[in-house]
Amino acid sequence: MSRRGFLAERDPDAVEEMDRTDCDPRKLDRTYAQFGLVNAVVSGWRRTYTSLLRPAFSPDRTNTLLDVGSGGGDVPRALVRWARLDGLRLEVTAIDPDERAHAFATSRPALPGLSFRRALSSQLVAEGARFDALVSNHVLHHLGPAEFDGLLDDTEQLVGTVAVHSDIARHPLGYALFSVGTLPLPGSYIRQDGLTSIRRSYTTDELRALVGGRSGWQVRTAAPFINLLVLDRGVSAAPGHA
Repeated sequence: MSRRGFLAERDPDAVEEMDRTDCDPRKLDRTYAQFGLVNAVVSGWRRTYTSLLRPAFSPDRTNTLLDVGSGGGDVPRALVRWARLDGLRLEVTAIDPDERAHAFATSRPALPGLSFRRALSSQLVAEGARFDALVSNHVLHHLGPAEFDGLLDDTEQLVGTVAVHSDIARHPLGYALFSVGTLPLPGSYIRQDGLTSIRRSYTTDELRALVGGRSGWQVRTAAPFINLLVLDRGVSAAPGHA
C-alpha cells in the first residue's frame, strides 16, 4: 500500500484469476454469465448508447459497430437490442481473442445482427475493415503500454464516427461499494477479479495523461467510477462531462 493511501497508485502487476489459463472453467462460465447483471448495474452502457452511440447511427441505412474484447457478449447483445427498439438497423461484430470467451458467447442464442469472431483489432485493420462505431468494455486496464497505444492506433483506423472505450475509474469508494455489492454473487470470479480490476485501472487524471498527446481523444466521466475514452468524429452529445 502506498503511503499516500489505499489505491493511490495503480497496480499493473495484479493478475485476474479468469485470465489464468488454468482457472476453473465452471467458475469462468458463471463469471461470463454474471457479467450481464454487473455491467447493467455499474457500467452505464444504456446511457452511453443513448448519448454517444445512438446519435452516430443513421435511420436510413445499416449501421456497423465493432466491440473489441467482447468477453461473454452481454454488451454487444444489449446494443443490438437497444438499436432495434429505436428502429435502427445495426450490425455488430464482437471480437475477442480468448477461445473460452468466444465459446461462451457463441453458446448463447443467436441474435440477428450480431456476430462473434476470435480476433484482435489489428487483424481487422489488416483486413481493411471499417465501422461506424467502436466500443470496448473494461479492456483498457488489462493492457500494457504498447498494447494500449496499439489499440488506440487500431481504433483510429477502424472507426468512422465515434469510438468509446469504457473502463473502471480507480477509487477507494468504488472499491468498497463493489466489494459489498458483489457478495451475493458466489461461485464465480466476479468479486475477486472485479476488485483486482479496480486496482489495475486508471484514475481519470492518469487516463488523460496517457492520451494527452493524441489528437481527437477525450476522457469523459459517465456512471460513477467509470471513465469513457472517446474519439468523437462528429457526435456532439456526451454523457457526463469532459
